[in-house]
Amino acid sequence: MPNIDQYIEANAARFEEELCEFLRIPSVSADPALRDDMQRAAEWVADQFRRLKLTPEIIPTAGHPMVYAETPVVAGAPTALVYGHYDVQPSDPLEKWTTPPFEPTRRDGNIVARGATDDKGQLLTHLKGLEAWMNVEGRLPINLKFIIEGEEEVGSHGLEKFIVEHSDKLACDCVVISDGSQFAPGVPAVTYGLRGIAYYELHVIGPNRDLHSGSFGGSVTNPANALAGILNGLIDKDGRVTIPGFYDDVVPLSDRERKEMAALPFDEKEFFAQIGVDGAIGEAGYTVLERRWTRPTFDVCGIWGGYQGEGAKTVLPSRAAAKFSFRLVPNQDPAEVSVGLKTRLAELCPPGVKTELIDLHGAPGVLVPLDSPYIEAAARAIEHAFGRRPVFTREGGSIPIVTTFHQQLGADALLIGWGQDDDNTHSPNEKFSLADFHRGIKASAKLWEELSK
Repeated sequence: MPNIDQYIEANAARFEEELCEFLRIPSVSADPALRDDMQRAAEWVADQFRRLKLTPEIIPTAGHPMVYAETPVVAGAPTALVYGHYDVQPSDPLEKWTTPPFEPTRRDGNIVARGATDDKGQLLTHLKGLEAWMNVEGRLPINLKFIIEGEEEVGSHGLEKFIVEHSDKLACDCVVISDGSQFAPGVPAVTYGLRGIAYYELHVIGPNRDLHSGSFGGSVTNPANALAGILNGLIDKDGRVTIPGFYDDVVPLSDRERKEMAALPFDEKEFFAQIGVDGAIGEAGYTVLERRWTRPTFDVCGIWGGYQGEGAKTVLPSRAAAKFSFRLVPNQDPAEVSVGLKTRLAELCPPGVKTELIDLHGAPGVLVPLDSPYIEAAARAIEHAFGRRPVFTREGGSIPIVTTFHQQLGADALLIGWGQDDDNTHSPNEKFSLADFHRGIKASAKLWEELSK
């Protein structure tokens, strides 16, 4: 490894220039006018592999192409699949950018450009970790496969289909993904769990027309009132969801997990201050971090019905509706949640109205055991590059493609993001720390050695 580390340090300036070259390509997957730039970005990634004497494939999809590559086979060694994406979010609103989004600028130790942290900068760390091994040693100690897509920001539809149809091609022992954040500046992290989701739209339907609230109020069930009661009935005063069987398969937190989370440098009062509130309610018996990362939840995401205009209109609406989600934890099944939800809605629906439930989408959560050898290998690699052992965290959001990898390939996911929470992901002035960029390359190169053990 000393020679590989020296190679990474000696080529640091060139790596930054190549990152800037990559960032200048406006690969916005949502913009049909930039289709040629999407192809150009895929070719740029493929060229990175060609320079290392690999033979990449540019795989067409109904949308934007994917790039696949693999290293020469090392018999008996484990196989890691590296996932990333070259597409980026639109740069609107342009007037909020200090410098143009596709003209990378160095500022305060960061590179500022659209895609800097999500995900071009983080993706490139693994390409450069590969380069260091191939140019210094001529080979890797493990088998690597790369799948780089161009549709992450618009749903990953092409990749979802490809994983299902070509699981043999992508077969691996673990999936390595760097498309997220460290816990805090100077505090690298390994994310070992993701929550899943079950998302719905509910319509409550009453009389065949809007009614005068004075003439009919009190004699007719008001769909808006009924909707409020139904939503309120889905959660109790202790913050627990009231759907039958909802908690039956929930994996409880281990003592180790609770101790690890309690030891993190997290201040609940500071957290509330940052989002402009003076406190919060949630499931009783759990800390803020435990509720965010490891417990299932119910949240109303949108609600409407009746008069929304200026002033007053005394109307009893004929219908009302809401969108809501349940964040799920391992081993909850979205399909089973739907069955229980329908049972509970039937219990909560009052006479005079009926409900219509639309199941919009769902995905289960993912959990990698903390004692997984892949987790420990990642921890050693990160400590080598960042100078401190990472903390172990879970993530409250969902990354559906991770679930697909887990379900179709049966492989654990290593989520090792090099970004920061304030990198302005999806916002103007997106940035990525150049120091973390170089540390990420060093950690990536070390990871291949650690996984080989």
